Amino acid sequence: MKIVVLDAATLGDLDLSPLHALGEVTVYPSTTPETVRNHIGDADTVILNKVRLNESNLEGNTTLRQICIAATGYDNVDAAWCGRHGIAVCNVVGYSTDSVAQLTVGMALYLANRMPEYTGAVRDGSYSRGGVANKLTPAFHEVAEKTWGIAGYGNIGKAVGRVARALGCRVIVFKRSPEEGANRVDLDTLCRESDILSVHLPLNDGTRNLFSREKIALMKPETLFINVARGAVADEAALAEALLAGKLGGLGIDVYTREPFPEDHPFYALKDHPRACLTPHMAWGAKEARERCLREIIENIRAFRAGERRCRVD
Repeated sequence: MKIVVLDAATLGDLDLSPLHALGEVTVYPSTTPETVRNHIGDADTVILNKVRLNESNLEGNTTLRQICIAATGYDNVDAAWCGRHGIAVCNVVGYSTDSVAQLTVGMALYLANRMPEYTGAVRDGSYSRGGVANKLTPAFHEVAEKTWGIAGYGNIGKAVGRVARALGCRVIVFKRSPEEGANRVDLDTLCRESDILSVHLPLNDGTRNLFSREKIALMKPETLFINVARGAVADEAALAEALLAGKLGGLGIDVYTREPFPEDHPFYALKDHPRACLTPHMAWGAKEARERCLREIIENIRAFRAGERRCRVD
């Protein structure tokens, strides 16, 4: 069996050597739209993270039998087209729950505690020169008894909810289907009542631009908005404008409509803003999570070879 990894650079320093037990392996650090067909070649299985695969670059391929996505989200692969053309598409579920939840909570506390301002005062020497034992401006607030809204209540949303409750927060949830024990609210209520609002939704036709300019306008001026899902679930320009105008309390963003985001992106102007915590799409990627992801990919390949259906989304 021939296995091709299309964008290994997106997996960081992950050791891919366990794949060699499954067959002949070719690893590409990255694959551009122009090189997709050439890099896939006559592979039986391809492994990818962010590369886009669809009819435009798969039509006519007669050897590819399986696509393994090193992620839970699969909006970059036309799974329906693949299914119609006999190509299995497998994702990985649950591998990054703790990693993403950890960053989500870390962003919330980073912003709530106003860490950029306070650590900055130590770094720039103003605390040492100030002559006062304490620096307590700008004011920061306890998260206990605040309302933490969670959009998307799958594995990650539930994990964030457990931590939020442990911190003393009231947790409300936007989720389309009933969920026992969840305090479900509609989207407008989530936007109006949340002091911290974290997003854990897949990207699809129903969630694209869900947090529109109108929904963002419903939020409190002190709300901390955190998106660790997909950039396109929110209006990025509206978020940036709201923060700069003082109509949001802070932004914690790990995902973007264009990655990496370029200099003309709305968030580029926020890269040094003390109320913005912008990270390079790394929430999913704790070392343990990446190793877990690879193990699951290997199991997906083995199951497919054995004629079993595992983690299929086609």
